Formats: sequence, C-alpha cells, structure tokens
Amino acid sequence: MANDQFTPGVVSGRLDAEQLAENFGDLHPPLDTHEAQVAADRCYFCYDAPCITACPTSIDIPLFIRQISADGTEGAAKTILEQNILGGMCARVCPTETLCEEACVREAAEGKPVEIGRLQRFATDALMAKGVHPFSRAASTGKRVAVVGAGPAGLACAHRLAMRGHDVVMFDARAKSGGLNEYGIASYKTVEGFAQSEVDWLMKIGGITVEHGKALGDGLSLDWLSADYDAVFLGIGLAGVNALRAEGENKDNVDDAVNFISDLRQASDLSSLSVGRNVVVIGGGMTAVDAAVQSKLLGAQNVTMVYRRGKDRMSASVYEQDLAAQNGVRIIYGAMPVAVHGNGAAQDVEFEYTRDAGGKLEGTGETFRIPADQVLKAIGQTLDGVPDGLKLDGGKIAVTGAGQTSVAGVWAGGDCASGGDDLTVTAVAEGRDAAEDIHASLMGAA
Repeated sequence: MANDQFTPGVVSGRLDAEQLAENFGDLHPPLDTHEAQVAADRCYFCYDAPCITACPTSIDIPLFIRQISADGTEGAAKTILEQNILGGMCARVCPTETLCEEACVREAAEGKPVEIGRLQRFATDALMAKGVHPFSRAASTGKRVAVVGAGPAGLACAHRLAMRGHDVVMFDARAKSGGLNEYGIASYKTVEGFAQSEVDWLMKIGGITVEHGKALGDGLSLDWLSADYDAVFLGIGLAGVNALRAEGENKDNVDDAVNFISDLRQASDLSSLSVGRNVVVIGGGMTAVDAAVQSKLLGAQNVTMVYRRGKDRMSASVYEQDLAAQNGVRIIYGAMPVAVHGNGAAQDVEFEYTRDAGGKLEGTGETFRIPADQVLKAIGQTLDGVPDGLKLDGGKIAVTGAGQTSVAGVWAGGDCASGGDDLTVTAVAEGRDAAEDIHASLMGAA
C-alpha cells in the first residue's frame, strides 16, 4: 500500500493501484468447465421446477443446466437468451439468492442451492466469447418503433422488436447505452467492461440504431415520437433522487450514491477517485450496499450504513447485507437522519432512533451522531418529468397488461413503470413482453 488510507478528509489515492485492482476484482469468479459440470450435476432437473416460476424472465433453468451437463454450452446459452437477452448481466447482478436459488429444491433440502447464476454466466459467456449471436431478424415489416432509454428494459424491447422485423431507433440521454448496467451497479459485480461488451453483442441482431445525448423532454417530445413512429416504448428509468429532508443536506461532500457509483464505474483510474475517511451511507437498498462496500474498497477507514427501519424491512437482500458486513461496513438499523453538521462541509450526521407505531414510523426523541466527512444518499429515485397525458400510479408511469400506458401507441417498462420490482431481470422481462405486445398490435393481431 503506497498511500496512507487513513489520511483525513475526502481525498483521492488512499490505496495504490495494486491494492485497488485486488479490491475491485470479480466478486464471483467464473466457473471453469470442470466446475460447471460438477455444479450442473447437482440439479435434480425437476418437473414443474420451482426455480422457473421464481425467475422473472421464466428461463427454463433445468433445461439449460441439462444442456451444460451434455456439453451443449451453446444450446444452453440460447435457452437462456430466448427468455432473457441480457442473461449474461443478470447472471452477475441478479439477487439469485432470493429468486431462482431460493426456490431451488436443493436449497430447501440441504441449505445449498444449485449455483444457477454462475451456471448461467458460464453458458452465456461461452457463447459471447465465440462472437456468436444466436438470433436473426425476421423479414422486414416496414414498421418503425422508437425506444426511449437504452437501459435493460429498452435494450430487451429493442432486441425483440428487431428480431420480429421492425426497425428500431433508440434514444438515450447518456453517452453510452446500458442504463444502470453501465452506470449504476457496483464495479466488482461486472468487471472488464462487460456491460458495453454485452450491448455490442446484442446489437448484432441488426435493425437497431442508437442516438445518444437525447432525453425525453429535452428536445425529444412524446407527441413528436408518436407522430413519427408506429409505436413508442419508454424505458426511461428513474433519474430524480429523493431529498434527504434533513437540515444541512446541501453541505459539501453530501452526494447522491448513484452519482458516486456512476463516477466510479466510468473512472479509468480508480486512484483518482476521492473518498472520505469516515463515510456514512443513508439507505437500505442495493444501491446503498454498493456505495458502502465500494467506499470501503477505495480505502475509507470507517463506513456506516444507516437505515430507518429494521433489518427485515431492508430491500437489500440478506446476502447483500452480509457482503457489506464482510467488507467491514457497519450497519445501523432503526435510525433516520435529522441533520448534517459541519462548517461548509460535512463533519458528522445526527440521527434519531425510530420505532414502528402501529405501522407508522416515528422518532423516539433519542439522537446520536456519527463522524462523517462524506455522506452518500441512497434513499430511492423518482421520475424526472412525465410527458402530458401519461397517467401515474404510485409516482411511476401507470401501465396495464404488457406495458400499455394511458396513451394509445405508447408502452413503458422497467423502473419507470408501475408494477414489478426494480431489478435488471424484471426490466428485461417487461421490455421483452412489451415488445411482443407492440408487435401483435402493429401486425393487427391485437
């Protein structure tokens, strides 16, 4: 270690390049062929397998594992990708411990499920390494569809529409496609630029063009899109960030966790990133865990996550909470921020203990302070501007069926739409299903 990680303040270069490279290595190294065969042999290949039901994209998990056992890796990958075109990323970032693997019969019987996620990665990585794209376009339909947002939902929708023979134009506000896969997920979960490699591979289907630097409401109107295209899909995510609602939240070194993660993901040199000695992360979801763990990996001495409710109410899985603890992150439950103190910049955060009073959260009046030279807010995101005519449901775009909005010819899916969990795999399922519904509508079958 070339630098003193305990240097006070928010500074860069707390750790040297060698230590950073080790810290940000692959969280779950890929299986080799022998390991994959051993892992696949543990599957019971259940009839009416509960793991399929637990997968938001309904991948035929026993089938693809059987194909791996039979040394049919390419066929296994196609089985996965037919249902989830972003199967490679989902294998890396999905909370499989609360989805397919939690439902695994081996988990119920032995407390150790089949390693479905790692097997999925094994198969999809093998196919992508060959440069193979297993799908081809249908004959052109002559229809044009606009997809706004090049995140998981938009990419899945665009790919399925292109496969059905439609021409797709994607619009995205950022400089790169991928959405949260590129900008919002911990670096150690998706190493070596995998998000962009997967996007490039997906685009091999053909029929999709992308225009970056174009956001809905900023020179791109829903009225214009509806008039110029045969259908529109909105996969715009949640760009707004909830306010902390605590005195002093505008002080220096108080930032949104999503910005912190985005900066880290786009950095070419991790030693150039600034991190505090005492970091406090406010929130209890996956973003909070990602921000907290990565702060520690960057060289923060003390990292504390504070969540206003109990452990059982955290949206981050028990696995993610344990991951944080294993990396030296302290988690405090049942406390809400009252104020950020400091002369210009954050010095400490004052919290008040909470209690559940008949289903309503309230403060107890007892407070405490935690030293903090850097504060990261991870308390949820919101829609940032909604086009006229679109109805909302719980602060998101209201949808029925397979993503149909209140405006004819406009569909929506992913985090911006009401309904499913805010997960990559759910967004993929919603984008895929909306594409099929759009296809049926355009071809007169609906």
